[in-house]
Amino acid sequence: MSPSVPTGSCDVTSKMASWFTAQDFASFFPNIDNAACTGKNFFNHCSLLKAAAAFPDFANTGDTQKDKLELAAFLAHTSHETTGGWSTAPGGPQAWGYCFKEEKGCETGHCTGYCAAGNPCGQFGYDCTCRPGKTYQGRGPVQLSWNYNYGAFSKALYGDPSVLLDNPNSVAEDPELSYKSAMWFWMTAQSPKPSCHEVMTGGWTPSAQDGSQGRVAGLGMTTNIINGGLECNRPTNKKVEDRVKFFEKYLEILKVPAPDKSTLYCNNMRSYGR
Repeated sequence: MSPSVPTGSCDVTSKMASWFTAQDFASFFPNIDNAACTGKNFFNHCSLLKAAAAFPDFANTGDTQKDKLELAAFLAHTSHETTGGWSTAPGGPQAWGYCFKEEKGCETGHCTGYCAAGNPCGQFGYDCTCRPGKTYQGRGPVQLSWNYNYGAFSKALYGDPSVLLDNPNSVAEDPELSYKSAMWFWMTAQSPKPSCHEVMTGGWTPSAQDGSQGRVAGLGMTTNIINGGLECNRPTNKKVEDRVKFFEKYLEILKVPAPDKSTLYCNNMRSYGR
């Protein structure tokens, strides 16, 4: 089942909208409206553009090829996090990105394991204790998880951590907010890690220590930022391959040459904290 291509104006003016069209979006995600996917009628081109408008530096360096690389990397990672594909899926695994808007099996709110006890944000001067009856499992394109991440995102977006701590499910109810949660993670550096945005746009320069630990700019480095402890500094696993294949597919649709393969993987890259 292929998604229909929206007609009419999204009422968003941006440079990205001029080269990433609704037809491109439909080509990226041919099964997004499949009845088996909880993302059906949720993730959409217009909400992505509206969310991007809140992060004006996202995919907006002025170099269109570099901007396409960043968008492809962002959508590759978020497609992996939300995929409904499997090895023999119709059209291949990379035809099933953005299938699930929430961690599968957690929709009824019984996944209570994502609550860091006490107030883990106290060191930053605000409260992000878990709220009674609320759960903080993965939601949205990047699968925002844990109370401290909901609190940090809420503080960044609203100036108040309690907004999303009190109503975490809104990340799986409002598609624009859902995309914003992923872009916030993508654009925000979490020391000692740079942001994924900096890595993909040339804003990050590896230090001598980074060089000695195999860290170089590219998709592999963004994988290290996102999930390096489980996917990097070890033989390449299926999760990494999935991210890379999504990236390569999207670059092909956008007609951008893929970077050198040495920058796509993180098997020789030391993860942070190890």
